[in-house]
Amino acid sequence: MKQKFDIADFEITDEIGILKLNNPPQNYLIEPAFADLQKLQSCLNADLKGLIITGTGRHFSAGADMFYLEKMAANAEKLEKEMTAGNRLLSFINDLDIPTIAAIKGVCFGGGLEIALSCQIRFCNSRALFAFPEVNHGLIPGLGGIVRASHLIGNAALLQMALGGDVMDAGKALEIKLVDAIMETEEVESYAIKMMKKMVEDRSPEVIHAIMQAIRNSEKMTMEEAIAEETKLFCKLALSGKAFN
Repeated sequence: MKQKFDIADFEITDEIGILKLNNPPQNYLIEPAFADLQKLQSCLNADLKGLIITGTGRHFSAGADMFYLEKMAANAEKLEKEMTAGNRLLSFINDLDIPTIAAIKGVCFGGGLEIALSCQIRFCNSRALFAFPEVNHGLIPGLGGIVRASHLIGNAALLQMALGGDVMDAGKALEIKLVDAIMETEEVESYAIKMMKKMVEDRSPEVIHAIMQAIRNSEKMTMEEAIAEETKLFCKLALSGKAFN
Protein backbone atom coordinates (compact mmCIF):
# COMPACT_ATOMS: atom_id res chain seq x y z
CA MET A 1 0.00 0.00 0.00
CA LYS A 2 1.25 3.46 -0.93
CA GLN A 3 -0.17 6.93 -0.24
CA LYS A 4 1.19 10.32 -1.32
CA PHE A 5 0.69 13.45 0.75
CA ASP A 6 1.71 17.00 -0.17
CA ILE A 7 5.22 16.69 1.28
CA ALA A 8 5.29 13.10 2.52
CA ASP A 9 4.96 9.56 1.20
CA PHE A 10 3.58 6.54 3.05
CA GLU A 11 3.97 2.84 2.40
CA ILE A 12 3.60 -0.41 4.31
CA THR A 13 6.31 -3.07 4.27
CA ASP A 14 6.03 -6.25 6.34
CA GLU A 15 3.29 -4.80 8.58
CA ILE A 16 5.42 -1.69 9.27
CA GLY A 17 4.39 1.74 8.02
CA ILE A 18 7.07 4.08 6.70
CA LEU A 19 6.17 7.78 6.55
CA LYS A 20 8.83 9.69 4.64
CA LEU A 21 9.04 13.50 4.54
CA ASN A 22 9.54 14.34 0.89
CA ASN A 23 10.39 17.94 0.09
CA PRO A 24 14.11 17.71 -0.75
CA PRO A 25 16.79 18.78 -0.37
CA GLN A 26 16.05 19.83 3.24
CA ASN A 27 12.46 18.57 3.57
CA TYR A 28 11.13 21.92 4.73
CA LEU A 29 7.61 21.88 6.16
CA ILE A 30 5.43 24.05 3.95
CA GLU A 31 2.68 23.77 6.54
CA PRO A 32 2.61 22.38 10.09
CA ALA A 33 0.41 19.39 9.13
CA PHE A 34 2.82 17.69 6.74
CA ALA A 35 0.32 14.85 6.13
CA ASP A 36 -3.48 14.90 6.05
CA LEU A 37 -4.65 13.45 9.37
CA GLN A 38 -7.73 11.66 8.04
CA LYS A 39 -5.80 10.07 5.17
CA LEU A 40 -3.04 8.98 7.55
CA GLN A 41 -5.60 7.48 9.93
CA SER A 42 -7.04 5.45 7.05
CA CYS A 43 -3.53 4.21 6.16
CA LEU A 44 -2.84 2.87 9.64
CA ASN A 45 -4.99 -0.24 9.53
CA ALA A 46 -5.62 -2.63 12.40
CA ASP A 47 -2.89 -5.05 11.29
CA LEU A 48 -0.11 -2.45 11.28
CA LYS A 49 2.47 -3.19 13.97
CA GLY A 50 4.78 -0.17 13.87
CA LEU A 51 5.47 3.20 12.24
CA ILE A 52 8.82 4.69 11.15
CA ILE A 53 9.17 8.37 10.22
CA THR A 54 12.17 9.51 8.21
CA GLY A 55 13.16 11.92 5.45
CA THR A 56 13.96 11.67 1.76
CA GLY A 57 17.59 12.22 0.79
CA ARG A 58 20.28 13.47 3.15
CA HIS A 59 18.10 15.15 5.78
CA PHE A 60 15.21 14.46 8.14
CA SER A 61 13.73 17.98 8.06
CA ALA A 62 15.04 21.51 8.49
CA GLY A 63 11.67 22.54 9.95
CA ALA A 64 9.31 25.29 8.84
CA ASP A 65 9.74 27.07 5.54
CA MET A 66 9.99 30.65 6.82
CA PHE A 67 8.54 32.10 3.62
CA TYR A 68 5.30 30.15 4.02
CA LEU A 69 5.27 30.68 7.79
CA GLU A 70 5.47 34.44 7.33
CA LYS A 71 2.57 34.29 4.87
CA MET A 72 0.51 32.27 7.36
CA ALA A 73 1.29 34.76 10.14
CA ALA A 74 -0.26 37.55 8.06
CA ASN A 75 -3.67 36.01 8.79
CA ALA A 76 -4.40 35.25 12.45
CA GLU A 77 -7.27 32.88 11.70
CA LYS A 78 -5.27 30.91 9.14
CA LEU A 79 -2.23 30.73 11.44
CA GLU A 80 -4.27 29.32 14.32
CA LYS A 81 -6.04 26.85 12.03
CA GLU A 82 -2.79 25.56 10.50
CA MET A 83 -0.97 25.28 13.83
CA THR A 84 -3.94 23.47 15.37
CA ALA A 85 -3.93 20.99 12.47
CA GLY A 86 -0.19 20.41 12.96
CA ASN A 87 -0.66 19.84 16.67
CA ARG A 88 -3.47 17.36 16.07
CA LEU A 89 -1.29 15.41 13.65
CA LEU A 90 1.66 15.17 16.06
CA SER A 91 -0.62 14.34 18.99
CA PHE A 92 -2.14 11.54 16.90
CA ILE A 93 1.34 10.14 16.18
CA ASN A 94 2.35 10.56 19.83
CA ASP A 95 -0.72 8.63 21.04
CA LEU A 96 -0.61 5.71 18.58
CA ASP A 97 -1.02 2.25 20.11
CA ILE A 98 1.92 0.90 18.09
CA PRO A 99 5.67 1.61 18.47
CA THR A 100 6.97 4.62 16.55
CA ILE A 101 10.58 5.30 15.55
CA ALA A 102 12.10 8.46 14.06
CA ALA A 103 15.03 7.55 11.78
CA ILE A 104 17.00 10.80 11.69
CA LYS A 105 19.75 11.79 9.27
CA GLY A 106 21.25 15.18 8.55
CA VAL A 107 19.42 18.22 9.89
CA CYS A 108 16.54 17.85 12.33
CA PHE A 109 15.54 21.41 13.20
CA GLY A 110 12.48 23.14 14.59
CA GLY A 111 9.29 21.51 13.36
CA GLY A 112 11.33 18.56 12.11
CA LEU A 113 12.63 17.95 15.64
CA GLU A 114 9.08 18.27 16.95
CA ILE A 115 8.00 15.49 14.56
CA ALA A 116 10.85 13.31 15.82
CA LEU A 117 9.85 14.03 19.42
CA SER A 118 6.32 12.77 18.73
CA CYS A 119 7.85 9.29 18.23
CA GLN A 120 8.70 7.03 21.16
CA ILE A 121 12.18 6.10 19.87
CA ARG A 122 14.73 8.22 18.01
CA PHE A 123 17.72 6.80 16.12
CA CYS A 124 20.13 9.03 14.20
CA ASN A 125 23.26 8.78 12.10
CA SER A 126 26.57 10.26 13.20
CA ARG A 127 26.12 13.30 10.95
CA ALA A 128 22.75 14.31 12.39
CA LEU A 129 22.31 17.84 13.73
CA PHE A 130 19.58 19.08 16.08
CA ALA A 131 18.26 22.52 17.01
CA PHE A 132 15.30 24.59 18.09
CA PRO A 133 16.22 27.68 16.01
CA GLU A 134 12.84 29.40 16.49
CA VAL A 135 14.24 31.80 19.10
CA ASN A 136 16.49 33.31 16.39
CA HIS A 137 13.29 34.43 14.65
CA GLY A 138 11.59 35.72 17.79
CA LEU A 139 9.50 32.52 18.12
CA ILE A 140 9.29 29.35 20.18
CA PRO A 141 8.53 25.77 19.08
CA GLY A 142 4.80 25.66 18.36
CA LEU A 143 3.97 21.97 17.95
CA GLY A 144 4.60 20.64 21.43
CA GLY A 145 8.37 20.44 21.13
CA ILE A 146 9.16 22.08 24.46
CA VAL A 147 6.63 19.97 26.36
CA ARG A 148 7.77 16.67 24.83
CA ALA A 149 11.48 17.47 25.13
CA SER A 150 11.09 18.43 28.80
CA HIS A 151 10.09 14.86 29.62
CA LEU A 152 13.26 13.55 27.97
CA ILE A 153 16.15 15.88 28.63
CA GLY A 154 15.22 17.99 31.65
CA ASN A 155 14.85 21.73 31.94
CA ALA A 156 18.54 22.69 32.06
CA ALA A 157 19.37 21.14 28.68
CA LEU A 158 16.04 22.26 27.24
CA LEU A 159 16.59 25.89 28.22
CA GLN A 160 19.97 25.85 26.49
CA MET A 161 18.36 24.43 23.34
CA ALA A 162 15.25 26.61 23.27
CA LEU A 163 16.83 29.90 24.37
CA GLY A 164 20.30 29.35 22.91
CA GLY A 165 19.05 28.24 19.50
CA ASP A 166 22.40 26.53 18.93
CA VAL A 167 23.00 23.48 16.76
CA MET A 168 23.73 20.23 18.61
CA ASP A 169 25.59 17.27 17.11
CA ALA A 170 24.59 13.62 17.41
CA GLY A 171 26.99 12.90 20.27
CA LYS A 172 25.56 15.66 22.42
CA ALA A 173 22.00 14.62 21.53
CA LEU A 174 22.76 11.10 22.77
CA GLU A 175 24.43 12.45 25.92
CA ILE A 176 21.32 14.41 26.95
CA LYS A 177 19.00 11.54 25.86
CA LEU A 178 17.38 13.44 23.02
CA VAL A 179 18.12 10.36 20.87
CA ASP A 180 18.37 6.70 21.87
CA ALA A 181 21.20 5.48 19.60
CA ILE A 182 23.66 6.70 16.94
CA MET A 183 24.43 4.71 13.80
CA GLU A 184 28.14 5.12 13.07
CA THR A 185 28.25 2.87 10.02
CA GLU A 186 24.80 1.37 9.35
CA GLU A 187 22.16 3.31 7.38
CA VAL A 188 19.75 4.66 9.98
CA GLU A 189 16.51 3.84 8.15
CA SER A 190 17.60 0.23 7.62
CA TYR A 191 18.55 -0.01 11.29
CA ALA A 192 15.17 1.40 12.35
CA ILE A 193 13.36 -1.18 10.20
CA LYS A 194 15.52 -3.99 11.60
CA MET A 195 14.89 -2.93 15.20
CA MET A 196 11.16 -2.47 14.61
CA LYS A 197 10.94 -5.97 13.11
CA LYS A 198 12.82 -7.37 16.09
CA MET A 199 10.23 -5.83 18.43
CA VAL A 200 7.01 -6.64 16.57
CA GLU A 201 7.51 -9.30 13.90
CA ASP A 202 6.25 -12.31 15.91
CA ARG A 203 3.89 -10.36 18.17
CA SER A 204 0.14 -10.11 17.74
CA PRO A 205 -1.47 -6.67 17.31
CA GLU A 206 -3.38 -7.33 20.54
CA VAL A 207 -0.18 -7.80 22.56
CA ILE A 208 1.44 -4.74 20.97
CA HIS A 209 -1.61 -2.58 21.72
CA ALA A 210 -1.78 -3.85 25.31
CA ILE A 211 1.89 -3.02 25.96
CA MET A 212 1.45 0.44 24.45
CA GLN A 213 -1.66 1.00 26.57
CA ALA A 214 0.17 -0.04 29.73
CA ILE A 215 2.95 2.44 28.92
CA ARG A 216 0.41 5.21 28.28
CA ASN A 217 -1.32 4.42 31.55
CA SER A 218 1.99 4.75 33.42
CA GLU A 219 2.32 8.28 32.03
CA LYS A 220 -1.21 9.43 32.88
CA MET A 221 -2.30 7.50 35.98
CA THR A 222 -1.05 6.98 39.50
CA MET A 223 1.17 3.92 39.90
CA GLU A 224 -1.62 2.08 41.73
CA GLU A 225 -4.15 2.81 38.97
CA ALA A 226 -1.70 1.91 36.18
CA ILE A 227 -0.84 -1.44 37.81
CA ALA A 228 -4.53 -2.28 38.22
CA GLU A 229 -5.13 -1.53 34.53
CA GLU A 230 -2.08 -3.60 33.55
CA THR A 231 -3.58 -6.57 35.38
CA LYS A 232 -6.84 -6.10 33.48
CA LEU A 233 -4.94 -6.04 30.18
CA PHE A 234 -3.14 -9.26 31.17
CA CYS A 235 -6.41 -10.98 32.03
CA LYS A 236 -8.02 -9.86 28.76
CA LEU A 237 -5.16 -11.41 26.78
CA ALA A 238 -5.14 -14.60 28.88
CA LEU A 239 -8.89 -15.08 28.41
CA SER A 240 -8.82 -14.36 24.66
CA GLY A 241 -8.00 -17.97 23.81
CA LYS A 242 -4.91 -16.92 21.82
CA ALA A 243 -2.30 -16.72 24.56
CA PHE A 244 -1.56 -20.42 24.90
CA ASN A 245 -1.53 -21.47 21.22
